[in-house]
Amino acid sequence: MAGAVVITRPLAQATPLAARVAALGRTVEILPLLEIAPLADPAPLLAALAQLDQYVLVAFVSPNAIDAAFAYIKQWPAGVTLAVVGEGSRAALAAHGVTPERHTIVSPADSAHSDSEHLLQTLDLDALNGRRVLIIRGESGRELMGDGFRAAGALVDIVPAYCRSVPALTPQLAATLRRLLAQQNDWIITSSEALRGLCGLLANLDLQHPDAMQHNSVVAMQQQHLIVPHARIAETANNLGFSKLTLTGSGDERLLAALQSCL
Repeated sequence: MAGAVVITRPLAQATPLAARVAALGRTVEILPLLEIAPLADPAPLLAALAQLDQYVLVAFVSPNAIDAAFAYIKQWPAGVTLAVVGEGSRAALAAHGVTPERHTIVSPADSAHSDSEHLLQTLDLDALNGRRVLIIRGESGRELMGDGFRAAGALVDIVPAYCRSVPALTPQLAATLRRLLAQQNDWIITSSEALRGLCGLLANLDLQHPDAMQHNSVVAMQQQHLIVPHARIAETANNLGFSKLTLTGSGDERLLAALQSCL
């Protein structure tokens, strides 16, 4: 009997996928490994959004960045190109009324490789020389996209739109982790940061165990099957000692196809 499918995305992105997984007949566990929260001080974000029409390109690093920014955006300015890295971000834009029929939206040409590297390869970087570019992201993140734009001569502004953090190890979360590790499951991991956070939670979980020297939740987790959409996350997983990996490429359709092959 197949175990559960554990969806570790932030809650807003986990719920729609959970419904589609359940439609396959699988048991679903929603276990957000990153919590998304508003900024304590949104002033820098508001200042950047007030001058959107001054940018030739605005890049959003995630659906959460889109949702957080569009909470303040009434109408997208004409002539400003949007750049996103994945299908989830395209869907988030569409939910806010920004579609390819009305706006220029650029994403990696190969949807199987949805990351900053492939976005930079898709964009006409020469056209950004001397022009203003805005990157909207969480409070921290990879610098590769900004460095790529600067190398092309762009004038880059980076503003945070939300905070993300690993959840606290509450008694309820500890009980959930122990229960999940007691059987073999398929874990959908869509963030390297989330996977590192999970390993940290499990290490803390072991410290709470009365026989901590004989109890190793991280090792138990390494025996679980991970389904990941990006090679970068697979590399993180390998570095953390995981070997049961399925690399799908970007998009929920590929994740669902991988789950079906596990049945």
